[in-house]
Amino acid sequence: MGCGEKRIDAGVVSFGIEHRVIKGDQGVTIRVLSAESVETELLRFDCFDQAPHYHYGIGAENERWMLDKTTAGNPIGWTIRQLRERLPQMLDRAGYALVGEKIVADTIEQHIDLVEVHARSLAVSHKSHTVHQRGDPVFEAGNVRFGLEFRDLSIGRGMAVHVLSDVAGQEIELLAFDCFDQGAHYHYGPRNQNVVVDWDMTVVPDPLSWTLSQFKSGNLGAMLERAGYPSIAKEMDIDLVKRIVTNDVEPKALAMQAAGNGR
Repeated sequence: MGCGEKRIDAGVVSFGIEHRVIKGDQGVTIRVLSAESVETELLRFDCFDQAPHYHYGIGAENERWMLDKTTAGNPIGWTIRQLRERLPQMLDRAGYALVGEKIVADTIEQHIDLVEVHARSLAVSHKSHTVHQRGDPVFEAGNVRFGLEFRDLSIGRGMAVHVLSDVAGQEIELLAFDCFDQGAHYHYGPRNQNVVVDWDMTVVPDPLSWTLSQFKSGNLGAMLERAGYPSIAKEMDIDLVKRIVTNDVEPKALAMQAAGNGR
């Protein structure tokens, strides 16, 4: 799913920029296209949040390379540097050496400036977030709390478990588990990067039990870190979480699930 691609004509090439939301990831895609045929994609840079990567020569010769955010930094910034400093060489690698030879550096630079402005604007304005209700009841467990809710939606029905905490004086949903009978999934950082993971219900036939087991087995801290909240994970009282989940959250969630399913 994309937001509609913007095209910037730069002479022998043009650039296509759009924000894309794909399964479990999102970010800005920057394409280098042939001026002779806008459908011929020479290079593509997928500046995604979770798995940024780039492609040489889309099609039969498609060659994909992953980008290490730890060493490369911001994927959009890295991509813009390559367009400014290495575009002819990358086009040569992709099999389009003649196109690279026709590029005039001082002419294309101003177009790359426009690409950067638009790409960085899209990264902010089109970032996908998910906002849920906090649930009722809500159980306090130190610096985190658990909200419970039975949801009946067109995509499925079942329990939703919200993991909440206060960030800069505001309650934020850190994790969300939609334990539905169909389309069951969970979110890492719904208000942050919103990484969505689907359950394979052949191997996880009971998503609610799976979710509660993560809390009781001590996996919550690692999940909070992946969601982008390491300081909350570090300060969490694991023993308290296990006790509250076992004594309060689990029995209430199971009772709400049974009531919602008419049992």
